[in-house]
Amino acid sequence: MRNKIIPYNPKLKELARELRKNSTPAEIVFWKMVKGKALGVEFHRQVPMLNYIVDFYCHEIGLAVELDGSIHDNAFFEDAKRQGDLEQQGVTFLRFSNEEVIHYSHHVLNELSVKILELNSD
Repeated sequence: MRNKIIPYNPKLKELARELRKNSTPAEIVFWKMVKGKALGVEFHRQVPMLNYIVDFYCHEIGLAVELDGSIHDNAFFEDAKRQGDLEQQGVTFLRFSNEEVIHYSHHVLNELSVKILELNSD
């Protein structure tokens, strides 16, 4: 679903702005890897969608990337519901742990590049 407009709760706009201002170390590393169409597609940070905010989103190919820190350790069901709701809107998800992004960025870049190629060929 390329460039599909997904509605969002306008009350999340300010929170998304605050999250962009207060990025985690993993988000900073990931953003440096993908900003400026570094992988051939444009990502945005902290994007409101439905009643959620996704860490990174590429509208061109409908790809959301979530970076999971320790806060997600006890949020499995909430994360699964959120991901399911957004997948019903045509969003594809990739998840990486903060540790993967910081310590194994080459693995993250490789997996992300493969997914981008896959979604661009659809």
